[in-house]
Amino acid sequence: MATLLVARHGETTWNRDGRVQGWAPSRLTDDGRRQAAALGAWLDDRYDVDRVLASDLARTRDTAAEARGAADGLPEPSYDADWRERGFGVLQGLFAEEVLAEFPDHDRTASVISLDADPENGESVRAFRERVEQAWVRTMEATRAGETTLVVTHGGVIKVLLGKLTDRDPDAALAEGSQDNCAVNEIRLDDGPELVGEELTGWRARLE
Repeated sequence: MATLLVARHGETTWNRDGRVQGWAPSRLTDDGRRQAAALGAWLDDRYDVDRVLASDLARTRDTAAEARGAADGLPEPSYDADWRERGFGVLQGLFAEEVLAEFPDHDRTASVISLDADPENGESVRAFRERVEQAWVRTMEATRAGETTLVVTHGGVIKVLLGKLTDRDPDAALAEGSQDNCAVNEIRLDDGPELVGEELTGWRARLE
């Protein structure tokens, strides 16, 4: 059985403050580092992971490193820019409310990730989805029968993947809220990809 595990990064300072991160080098909070270590221990108890892929942004690199430090069996990660969050260019660093004020036609109950715009030095929704789908196909092809691949990525990326796997409307899936930091999703790749576990860890934004 080929298995793909997809995990969100740990909490960052910008998650906590409600800023649009995009490709910013935001760092994990103390809670985020604890979440990542808990993720590593949880994975170590349940899976034999053959490879680890991660977005090349700072918060996913830090999450992969903390997880590996807490586990005996996680391999050293490889980094792939196609697993990055959506790029927001000049909007990066703004509070979500500030971005929504600039785009009054956007549904204020929908995630900023779903914003129908092509920000300067950023990405449109279409370009973002296409990039994620390229990473998805490449990772599926690299995961052989009997192997388990872990991908450490971002909330928007996970929404794109879950929308595909559950046949949800792509725009509606992207408009939903992100999973908790360090949430894990399990996808079985044999006989076509199938989501067999969604947000398995169920960790909240902070740990006791």
